[in-house]
Amino acid sequence: MKRYGHLYEKVYDLDNLKLAHKNARKGKGWYEEVCMVDRNPEKYLGQLQASLMNQTYNTSEYVIFDKQEGNKIRQIYKLPYFPDRICQWALLQVIEPILTKQLTADTYSALPGKGIHLALHKLQSAIYKDPTGTKYCLKLDLKKYYPNIDHAILKQVFRRIFKDAKLLWLIDEIIDSTPGDKGIPIGNYMSQWSGNLYLSAFDHWIKEVKGLKYYFRYMDDIVILHESKEYLHQLKYEIEEYLMRTRNLAIKENWQVFPVAARGVDFLGYRIFPGFTLLRKSTLKRMKYKVRQVNKHLQVYPRLTHNQWCSLNSYRGWLVHCDSFRLQQKYIVPLEPAITKFYEEVIVNESQRNATRSKVS
Repeated sequence: MKRYGHLYEKVYDLDNLKLAHKNARKGKGWYEEVCMVDRNPEKYLGQLQASLMNQTYNTSEYVIFDKQEGNKIRQIYKLPYFPDRICQWALLQVIEPILTKQLTADTYSALPGKGIHLALHKLQSAIYKDPTGTKYCLKLDLKKYYPNIDHAILKQVFRRIFKDAKLLWLIDEIIDSTPGDKGIPIGNYMSQWSGNLYLSAFDHWIKEVKGLKYYFRYMDDIVILHESKEYLHQLKYEIEEYLMRTRNLAIKENWQVFPVAARGVDFLGYRIFPGFTLLRKSTLKRMKYKVRQVNKHLQVYPRLTHNQWCSLNSYRGWLVHCDSFRLQQKYIVPLEPAITKFYEEVIVNESQRNATRSKVS
């Protein structure tokens, strides 16, 4: 395998740092930290550049909080915008094209152009077009995936890709920014890529050694389709042994092998059956609740809040990718005037103001 070097200078190049600030600030232009850097980018980006050149950069202290995601409560780690988010953007702008080459075509999650809906469409295509080859499903995920990622193993993964000592120093600094020898922080931009890379060797083993055609992984959620349920039961034990031996990870006890036509594949917020796709019940329940809250809000106030506008647009996006005509007509279409009004009165005006400020600066 080719190993890459002479990259670290590109990370702290001032043009790369300016681009990192531009990318990291998207959607956050009103944050105080972002405005601070905007007022004097030469000062702040110069400070970050110096700390990277001198290898004195240290990851800031995390703000840790719990976030409810469906029925799960996740511990989220948040870093300051400056210098940390800009730093991680600068790093990934340089190494992301190289990291992408390490991944299989069936690795998704937090990757440019390879998010939820690409995974969904490929899974739909497999089930719709080959009902015999996708008759049974093995579905599994891993026990506390992010908290159980081993720092030493993750560092070795990066060392198989890069030979630049200073670049590896920065990567190690970010990996070791959480205490202990295990765990990477949910919410960290670098962690998204680390989570994908940590199982990259497993992806290649599944596709190239085991020769499986229908394999889909979204971070640690894994779906494998096959014509034989006996084969999938045996494969589960082989996967369990492989992951424990090479990555020190365990499979959750709730793994399943089941017929696709009878139950559908519950994956990424949808249930996929041969010939049709439904929105997951828990996702639908949250959407109905949000719509009720929005309707109550509009009885008192003339306009949506920004959060409501974002939520409704998100649900519109979810519904587009499944069989949902009646749901759209009942829940989304009546709110289209309010969605359009917010866009025209707030989003367009804000974009125009930002464009004016950019010209002035």
